[in-house]
Amino acid sequence: MKRVLLIIVTILLAFGINFAQISVPTGVEATGYESHIDITWNANPESNILGYYIYKLQDTTYKRIAIATSDIRIYDDFLEALGDTATYAVSAFDSDYNESGKSATVTAFTHSMTDDQLLTMLEEATFRYFWDYAHPVSGLARERLGSGETVTIGGSGFGVMAILVGIERGFITRDQGIQRMLKILNFLSTKADRFHGAFPHWMNGTTGKVIPFSTYDDGGDLVETSFMMEGLLTARQYFNQSTVDEDSIRIMITNLWQSVEYDWYQRDNTGYTLYWHWSPDYGWMMNMPIRGYNEAMIVYLLAIASPTHSVPKYDFAIGWSGFLYANGKSFYGIPLYVGQDYGGPLFFAHYSFLGFDPRSKKDKFTNYFINNRNQTLINRAYCIANPNHYAGYDSVTWGLTASDDPSGYDAHSPTNDNGTITPSAAISSMPYTPVESIAAFKNMYLKYGKNIWGPFGFKDAFNVSKNWYASSYISIDEGPIIDMIENYRSQLLWKNFMANPEIQPMLDSVGFVPDNTDVINSQTLPKEFVLEGNYPNPFNPSTTIKFELPRRQNVELNIYNMLGDKVRTLVNNVLSSGENKIVWDGKDDNNSVVSSGVYIYTLRMEDKIYSGKMILLK
Repeated sequence: MKRVLLIIVTILLAFGINFAQISVPTGVEATGYESHIDITWNANPESNILGYYIYKLQDTTYKRIAIATSDIRIYDDFLEALGDTATYAVSAFDSDYNESGKSATVTAFTHSMTDDQLLTMLEEATFRYFWDYAHPVSGLARERLGSGETVTIGGSGFGVMAILVGIERGFITRDQGIQRMLKILNFLSTKADRFHGAFPHWMNGTTGKVIPFSTYDDGGDLVETSFMMEGLLTARQYFNQSTVDEDSIRIMITNLWQSVEYDWYQRDNTGYTLYWHWSPDYGWMMNMPIRGYNEAMIVYLLAIASPTHSVPKYDFAIGWSGFLYANGKSFYGIPLYVGQDYGGPLFFAHYSFLGFDPRSKKDKFTNYFINNRNQTLINRAYCIANPNHYAGYDSVTWGLTASDDPSGYDAHSPTNDNGTITPSAAISSMPYTPVESIAAFKNMYLKYGKNIWGPFGFKDAFNVSKNWYASSYISIDEGPIIDMIENYRSQLLWKNFMANPEIQPMLDSVGFVPDNTDVINSQTLPKEFVLEGNYPNPFNPSTTIKFELPRRQNVELNIYNMLGDKVRTLVNNVLSSGENKIVWDGKDDNNSVVSSGVYIYTLRMEDKIYSGKMILLK
């Protein structure tokens, strides 16, 4: 009898009849892109929904292909071939695993997309992390996928800027963005723990109480707070309409901004150095001075700009840039003006520059747009050279920065490389290297998307050598993707942050002056130069590097080994417009034959640098 009943129940469920009376999911939609299809649906009204099943029509039968949790109502199905069509349905199940009937079916197909369409696709997917997956009480960004109550202040600052992008791109309405901002600001103003005005690194998204980041780090985090202020000040200028809600947004942001006691975080008033942490329980035991060059330039800029708790302008020269700051060397023929050798992890070029626009200005050390561009090109050149022979590295698969990896989490860089590529690294450098970053984005999506693309766009990282692909999303990696893509496309965040009245006087006081050498147009891809590569490749004993110039100009062409040491200068003079062919005979500047291996060539023309990889086999 039990067996008969089980068979009857199974048949009834197959026809969408269930005894728990779970609602059939509504609002199911399918949207096709170049390599995948998004399936989305509305939340079920039942409070005990555990998740959803996604079904796909295969031949004449709907087969279950995936399970989604109740808080992530999107599934990405990678088809990989253009023009593929697929049909789907969705059901819900509760905590007792009772299943609803299947939804109405939806169909979509993959199709060719322009670069502009692909960028919108990536921005919208990344936006969902900060919108759909935000903490329901505070509206702040969860530290990472699955972090539950733990929200992060710095990543939430990046997320505030993502809300502005979402409004401008039409992902949400302005009123929706306003209501989310009011939720965030009310929480920060009334619930969130603050320590002399500074927020902690992590806090509970419901109560606002600090969640210790480490043993002694249970108080204020000035760097994370400054990332939040970078986002809030950008929003203060964006929400500029004379309405009750937008007036409230501006007032609350101003109050939070003016309450940050940057002067307190000097630790004393004689050292001209800001400190990262302070705890009411452990005082200054973390003992971390904020010194450059790293991701924290925005801390000093805001500390000097503060209208209520400012620090002296000399803090920038003494505290920030007064300790192992200038570099002055070249790597793979690319000069690096400030920072550690090879530039360090690429988030150095991102976090402080989501709002702060480095273009057309310089201090006594550098134009930071150029330095960020060069750090990115060095990072890419290192991956092309690939001295450790990791699988997957090439001219369109590159980018080393802090992220998860097969062993945990680390700040990856050319001097700390274990084979882990982080999509945020290359993509977030798009304002500096649009051609190279867009090529990397497209390659990672088309080649690795099945493994590294999910409901919120690119997952955190991947390591081909170890066949490892992250399942994680981390807010401080996701935020720079959407924010810097938008700065590349419209300069939205740069324009609004820089419009704050405190910013330009601060820049003047610390010695920034106009500089127009960063001539890369961030709205238009440079198309006037064509690098056709070298042939043959691999080669022995010689190879020809071929490129086209739009006009007569000076060209410097150098060869480097995998360690970045210059081997040969092939050209350093004016070449004619049109096609140029330069032969390398496999010898160094001393006319000695070099050993077998991988070599990098770089072409420098005016302010632009291009590179390629070639292999000498004997």
